[in-house]
Amino acid sequence: MCLPARLLPPPDGLDASGAKPFKLPVAECFAAQCAALPELPAPLMRDPAEWDELHYREEGGVGWLTFDFYNGAMSTGQCQRLREAVAFAKARPTRVLVLLGGADFFSNGIHLNRIEASAQRPDDSAADESMRNIEAMDDLALEILTAGDQLTVSALRGNVGAGGAFLALAADLVWAHEGVVLNPHYKNMGNLYGSEYWTYLLPQRVGAAGAAAIMRNRLPLSANGALEIGLIDAVCAEDARAFAAMLPERVAALALAGDFDERLAAKRARRERDEAAKPLAAYRAEELARMRRNFYGFDPSYHVARYHFVQKIPHAWTPRHLAPHREPGGAHGTSAGADSTNRKADTAA
Repeated sequence: MCLPARLLPPPDGLDASGAKPFKLPVAECFAAQCAALPELPAPLMRDPAEWDELHYREEGGVGWLTFDFYNGAMSTGQCQRLREAVAFAKARPTRVLVLLGGADFFSNGIHLNRIEASAQRPDDSAADESMRNIEAMDDLALEILTAGDQLTVSALRGNVGAGGAFLALAADLVWAHEGVVLNPHYKNMGNLYGSEYWTYLLPQRVGAAGAAAIMRNRLPLSANGALEIGLIDAVCAEDARAFAAMLPERVAALALAGDFDERLAAKRARRERDEAAKPLAAYRAEELARMRRNFYGFDPSYHVARYHFVQKIPHAWTPRHLAPHREPGGAHGTSAGADSTNRKADTAA
C-alpha cells in the first residue's frame, strides 16, 4: 500500500512552487510507528491467495516465482528480497524457473519515488540511494544470469521498461503476449546510462547496431515488434488472459523436452565462453562507472528528470528524439534557427 509523502525540496535551481506530494510505501510514511511492530516471516511457498509481493510454487519440475511490485518499481530492499528468492528457487530440484513479474508490470527498474524521498533525509542523498538501488538491481540480474542448473523464462504478463526490460533479458527465454509494451532504454531519464548488464545482454540479441539504435531512438516496442528484431523469443497469445491459460502447458513442454539436457549444456558452455572472453564483472564495472557520473557528476540532468517524473511535470516541448523534423536536415528541412524558434514557442505554450 502506498500513501502520499510530505513535500520534498526540489533539486537546486528548480522552482518548488506547485510541488505535490507523491506516493511512498506506508511503512516509510509511518516509519516510527512501524518500527514498533513485530516483523513476521512470510514464507515464499504458501497459499497463493495470501497477498505479498513474492510467491513461489512448484509443479511438474517447474518453479514459478511471482514478484508483483507496485507500478513495477523496485526499491533497494525489494531487489534484495527478490534476489534471495531467486537464489532459493535456483537451489530447488526443478528443471525450469519461470519469472512471472506482476500482472500489470514485469518490472520498471529502480524505484524513483524512494530515491526522491531519500533526498530529504539528513544522513542520505538521492545519489547514494540511486547507487544502492542500481547495485541491488545488478545483484539480482547476476543471480538470474548465473542460474546454471535450470532454464529460465521471463514471462511478461505486463509491460516492462528501463532496467526492468534488461532484467527480463537476463533469463534464457523471454515470452510475452501481444498486449505487452516494452521500453528497453534509459536515456529519457536525464541521459541515464543504465546498468543491469545491458551492454552484455542487448547486443547478444539484436547485435551492436541494433542495440545502438534501440538506445538512440528511445521508443516503445510492441511485443510483435520486439519479436521481429530478436529482442524477445516468442509472442504466445493475444492477451494476458490467454497468455496465463497457455503458459503452464508451454513451460511443461520445455521442462519435458527431449533435448532439455543438450540445451542446458549448451547454455552452460556459452556462459563459460562469454565469461572467458569478457567477465560479467567487467561489464558491470564499466556500466557503473558511467552511472556514478550520472548520480554524482557535474551534470544534474538525471536528478532534474527524476524530480520532474516524480512530480509529474510535463516536458516544456516535445523531446528532440520524438521531433526529428526540427533537426537540421530533418523530415521537413528545418534549420537550426527554425528549431530554436519552435522550442521557444513550445516553452511559451
